[in-house]
Amino acid sequence: MTRYLISFDDGAMDHIPDGDWGDVAKASKAVCQEAFDAGVWVYGAGLQRQRASIVGTDGLVTDGPYPETKEVIGGFAVVEVATREEALAWAARIAAGCRCAQEVREIMDDPEQDEMFRRAGLR
Repeated sequence: MTRYLISFDDGAMDHIPDGDWGDVAKASKAVCQEAFDAGVWVYGAGLQRQRASIVGTDGLVTDGPYPETKEVIGGFAVVEVATREEALAWAARIAAGCRCAQEVREIMDDPEQDEMFRRAGLR
């Protein structure tokens, strides 16, 4: 099984009228519950709209994102599925619930990390 990051940009939901947020929340939570019930949900969340902090390799903390950054993540889900097509299908369902397009990216496999989590009882 492969994990996929399904995400949307901060501001991607700005077109939603204030009166519709209850319906959007209900629809998006329903898709998350369906993914959980299907056994493919790993984790997901919306991110607070705020400036990020960038921590350099020397430990120096600066305000972010970097000036050249045009888009930042506004929310995400991680699913673990057998195929990219299945990840795309879940992304389509999330897009419909959230009323905004989703980006889908495969997460690199790390067997050593997976084993560490397995030994800790987290996977």
